[in-house]
Amino acid sequence: MRFFVFFVLSTFSVCETSPSRSVFTNHWAVRITGGPEEADKLASKYGFTNLGQIGGLEDHYHFHHSRVVRRSTFATRGTHSFIHMDPKVDWIQQQIVKSRVKRYARSDPNFIYFNDPKWSNMWYIHCSDKNSRCRSEMNILAAWQRGYTGRNVVVTILDDGIERNHPDLAQNYDQLASYDVNGNDHDPTPRYDSSNENKHGTRCAGEVAAVANNSHCIVGIAYNARIGGIRMLDGDVTDVVEAKSLGIRPDYIDIYSASWGPDDDGKTVDGPGPLAKQAFEVGIKKGRKGLGSIFVWASGNGGRQGDHCSCDGYTNSIYTISVSSSTENGNKPWYLEVCSSTLATTYSSGEFYDRKIVTTDLRQRCTDGHTGTSVSAPMVAGVIALALEANPLITWRDVQHLLVKTSRPVHLKANDWKTNAAGHKVSHLYGFGLVDAEAMVLEAKKWRSVPPQHICTKISDRRTRYIRPDQKLNASMSSTGCSEQPEQQVVFLEHVVVRVLIVHPRRGDLEISLISPSGTRSQLLAKRLFDNSNEGFRNWEFMTVHCWGERAEGTWTLEISDSPSQLRNPEVLGKLKEWTLILYGTVEHPYQSQGSQHSRSRMLEIPSIKGPEPSPGTPQHEDEEEEEFKMLFCITAAVLFLSHPSNVLSFFLCFSSLLLSFHRTCVSHCPLGYFENIEARRCRRCHRGCETCVGHGLNECRSCRRGLYFYTEENSCVEACPTSYFKPHCILFSLSLYLSCCSLAGMTCVPECANGTFFNLEEMKCSPCHISCSTCTGPFTFTSALFCLFCYVIFSCLMSFSTNGIFPVSSIDSSIYCVPYNTL
Repeated sequence: MRFFVFFVLSTFSVCETSPSRSVFTNHWAVRITGGPEEADKLASKYGFTNLGQIGGLEDHYHFHHSRVVRRSTFATRGTHSFIHMDPKVDWIQQQIVKSRVKRYARSDPNFIYFNDPKWSNMWYIHCSDKNSRCRSEMNILAAWQRGYTGRNVVVTILDDGIERNHPDLAQNYDQLASYDVNGNDHDPTPRYDSSNENKHGTRCAGEVAAVANNSHCIVGIAYNARIGGIRMLDGDVTDVVEAKSLGIRPDYIDIYSASWGPDDDGKTVDGPGPLAKQAFEVGIKKGRKGLGSIFVWASGNGGRQGDHCSCDGYTNSIYTISVSSSTENGNKPWYLEVCSSTLATTYSSGEFYDRKIVTTDLRQRCTDGHTGTSVSAPMVAGVIALALEANPLITWRDVQHLLVKTSRPVHLKANDWKTNAAGHKVSHLYGFGLVDAEAMVLEAKKWRSVPPQHICTKISDRRTRYIRPDQKLNASMSSTGCSEQPEQQVVFLEHVVVRVLIVHPRRGDLEISLISPSGTRSQLLAKRLFDNSNEGFRNWEFMTVHCWGERAEGTWTLEISDSPSQLRNPEVLGKLKEWTLILYGTVEHPYQSQGSQHSRSRMLEIPSIKGPEPSPGTPQHEDEEEEEFKMLFCITAAVLFLSHPSNVLSFFLCFSSLLLSFHRTCVSHCPLGYFENIEARRCRRCHRGCETCVGHGLNECRSCRRGLYFYTEENSCVEACPTSYFKPHCILFSLSLYLSCCSLAGMTCVPECANGTFFNLEEMKCSPCHISCSTCTGPFTFTSALFCLFCYVIFSCLMSFSTNGIFPVSSIDSSIYCVPYNTL
């Protein structure tokens, strides 16, 4: 069994091309069964330090060896190497450094860069300049006017950190959605230097959730969303670092936004390693309590180098939403990469005379120079946050369907726009078009979760086919959509993946296309002038969304062209050794009503808002006329009727209610913000601000929505605790009560932990302090802002004084901590 696990994991590595010279670190990923205690024992046995579980990957641990060279061009051997042979180790991998670049477009070297500040001119959201040709087809303002601003949605930026005390971010900053993977602590603040190198994450964060109406900088697209940051690009990027980052609190964080990837140099073929791939899979299966984490990715900035984003395994994944960019006039930006995996597009920068994006910047400043596809991923993350506020029960696949259905070509210029057999207009430059925030929220309100995803796989015969220069190789495969296997059958397509094993003397000369049974052509790979590699493609996966909604059954054709751009040995031919067709989709049509199947859906429709539209920034949907939803499954009522005809009334009420309420849905339980009315068999809305409640009244709340505080004396939700009360539950202040009810982690009140333990914000549980401490606020380390406490009072919220041989020490975040004299 251990050998099988090792074999399966090792096969992942053939899907990416390693850099020509690997850099080995002193970090290892290890798979050990038996729990953390067993991992600690093995780490100690061979001189390692166990840094804990890798994100959400069970039985996978992060080991560090302090006596191994931190960076080396070869794998260091020593006594620690014997861990590879330990029978308790299922799998182990020394981590290598991965090249990851931030996807903002650097200044065009052919033009002088202009920096003309226009802090209030957010042309991509609204048109305030009557003389300009500005456009606002993303309809963000219209979504705000309908009352959607991202409230109760959590977005985190995977990048080089975010400036959490920035005046335009501080109010929406969420500590629980943040972590410093590079520094192994809870503070994602960027490392400052003279060049402001680590500005990227802060810029992306401002696009999503910059605070509105605070007279500073800009307004974020989801300006009431919670924003966090994962600092993971300011150091060696390894498979462990990526897997940890992708797995931070998946039940708490809704959307992960990433504007980085492998080098956009036109010659790299690289993607997530085995651990990061598992982290993606765990995220979509278990994240958001089973609804699936949402991963948004910038498509890449290698256009000038002739790069193709199908050679990027992150944007090429079915689990990510790959986002492209357009200039304000609908032109293709000079940095844009084209590929068939792109889903949607937003505005961004273009030539030197095109306007760029205004956003937050380092050192509490703002900038009007944010550029590239780095802009587009956070914009779409913000739009998705609006849709999640409209309907928090949509799944990760629902979000992709919503983007396909609501994005529009508008004025985006491309010569490859086509309409596929399902009626969707799609382009290799822009996917399904410019995102439409208003259409997203309107569609999300009435959305019914799509049917379950099925996967149909077919492998070609193992006959080698030669790829001859200046000729086309056509390899066809007939598919029934696995109709003979009901659990795998695909009738209506979503993603289509082609896995190829190709040997070739110069990889950059290849062009690959896939033609669907309906005749839709997807360009999986274009020529890449700078790609001189002779490694070919070793089980590399190309993905296309251009067949979305089409039928799977029929003949699929893989077309490969070889156009030599340099003098080559004519006797050395390329070879297609094997290709695999992987079809993802559903048996039922995703948008047509399926009767009782939809009554089992987790979706709840929220009716359209009636009356005049409110002004921007004034959410209205919580003040709507009370909406009601059925609590019981209609199908259950039908079964009761069939077995007991006397129950005809209950079945009729359920059925007729659905007809008379514009597709209202029967559900098994009420969502957050509603309570169960048993007598009426309906879900009724709680009072405004209540997340859970027992009735509609102001004083019938049991918990509050994010950003509000629970006032225990009145069972209500308030924006601020009354005088002499403290957060997060407004409880009357008493020193003895305060010391017994909670301890501090930063400035967040958390549940009480026993002496010798602290509340671990990463694991959301009590963890042991250092052996020398009787109480603490975190693990003992001088590189972290969380220090061991050897004291019996909470200095952070009360007063600072010395006792029992200890003294206060100021940390970088101005909190006060106590440490023993002999530790300094």
